[in-house]
Amino acid sequence: MIQGKLDLEAIVDTSPLKGAQAMIILLCALVAMVDGFDTQSIALAAPAIIATGAVKAPAFGLVFAAGLFGSLLGALGLGVVADRFGRKPALLTSMLGFGLITLATPFAHTAAALAGIRLATGLGLGGALPLIISLTSEFAPARLRSTLVSLMFCGFPLGAVIGGVAAARLIPAFGWPSLFYAGGAIPLLFLPLIAAAVPESARFLAQSQDRVRLRRVLDRMGWTPLWNGEVLVAPAPGRSSVASLFGEGRALGTLLLWATLFLSLLLTYFLINWIPIIARQSGVGMQSAVLAVSAVNLGAIIGCLAIGRLADRYGNATAYISCAFALGAVAIMLIGRAGSSGGWLLGASLCAGVFSLGAQMCTVAFCASFYETPLRATGVGWAIGVGRIGAIVGPLLGGALLATGTPVPMLFLLVGLMSVGSALGVAAIGLRVLKPHPAGSIGHAG
Repeated sequence: MIQGKLDLEAIVDTSPLKGAQAMIILLCALVAMVDGFDTQSIALAAPAIIATGAVKAPAFGLVFAAGLFGSLLGALGLGVVADRFGRKPALLTSMLGFGLITLATPFAHTAAALAGIRLATGLGLGGALPLIISLTSEFAPARLRSTLVSLMFCGFPLGAVIGGVAAARLIPAFGWPSLFYAGGAIPLLFLPLIAAAVPESARFLAQSQDRVRLRRVLDRMGWTPLWNGEVLVAPAPGRSSVASLFGEGRALGTLLLWATLFLSLLLTYFLINWIPIIARQSGVGMQSAVLAVSAVNLGAIIGCLAIGRLADRYGNATAYISCAFALGAVAIMLIGRAGSSGGWLLGASLCAGVFSLGAQMCTVAFCASFYETPLRATGVGWAIGVGRIGAIVGPLLGGALLATGTPVPMLFLLVGLMSVGSALGVAAIGLRVLKPHPAGSIGHAG
C-alpha cells in the first residue's frame, strides 16, 4: 500500500497493476490484433486475386511495398498528432480510417488501384501501433512496463495468425473480398468499445494542464486518493541529436543494429507477403498456402517469448539472438525445398518464425536496452525507421526476383542469407561493442 500523497509519475510507476489498467492494456492488445489481421490480409488474399487474372504476381511487389510505405508515413504523422491532440483521438482516427478504407479494397481491380488503397490503409495501420504502445507504456507500472508492452505487442502477430486461419475458411467459401469486409468491419465494430473504455493518457493530460479531464481519469483508475494535486510531470528530455548515436563509441553498435534490423525486417516482410503466392505457384493447396503465414507468425510469438526468457534467465542476449537468426536461416532455406508439400511448408514456416522472426522481435527490445535513457527514443526510432526501409525493400525484391524467373530454392536461399547477415550483426555487437556499452535485460519481446 502506498502511503501519503504522490505526484502523478510516482502514482503510475509504483501503483499495483489494477483491473482498470489491465483492461486498457487488453484493449490495446485487441487493437494490435486487428492491426495484424488487416496488415496481413493483402498477402493472404493475393493468390486468389492473381487467380482472377486481374493482377499479375510480380505486380504485388508494388502493392505490398505501398502498404508498408503508408505504415511508415502513418507512424510518423499520427505520432505528431498524438503529441499535440492526445493518444486517444489519434487512435480512434486511425481505426476509423483503416476500417473504412479496408472495406473499399474489393472495389480495386488493378495493381495501381490496389497499391493506392493499401497506401491509404497503411496510414491508419502504421499510425495505430505507436499509439497503443504509448498508451500501454503510460498506464503500466514501471516494474512491469517492458513486459506488459511486449505482451501487448504480441497481439500483432497473433492477429496475423487469426487472419491466416480466417482466410483459409473465408476465401474458399465466399471469395477474397470477404477477408477485407471482415477486416474493415471488425475495427469499426470495436471503435465504440475503445472510445468508451480506453481513457486518454493521464501523463498527456498532465502535460496539457487539463486538470478536469485528468481528475476524471484518476477517479476511474482509483488513483485520486493518492494524488497530491500537482499536474506537472517530469519535463521531457532535451531533443537529442542523431549524431549522438555515433558518439562516445556508439557508432559501430548503431550501424550494426541498423544493418540487423534492415536485413531482418526485409526477410520478415518477404516471407509473410510472398509465401502464399509462391506456395500456390508451386502446387500447394490454398489452405496450406495461407496457413503457412499463420505458422510464421505463430512461430514469431513462440520464439520471441522463448528467446527473451533464455536471455533474461542466463544473460548474454546477443548469443541467443544470433544463434536463433542462424537457425532461422536454415529453416528459411528449407521453405524453398517444400515443393508441393503442404506439411513441409507449414513445418519449415513455423521454424522460420520461431527463430528468425522471434530473433527480430527480440532485437527491437535489445535495441531499447542498448542506448542510455537520453538517447533511447532517438536510437530506437531511427533503428526501427531503417528497419522499415528493409520491410519496404523485401516485397519489392520478391517481385523483381519472381519477374526474372529466379528458381524458388534460390529465392529462399537468398532470403536465408539475410538471416545469416542478421546473425553476424548481432554476434558482432556482442563481441565488439557490449563491453563499453553493457545491455540490460531485453524482456520477452520487441
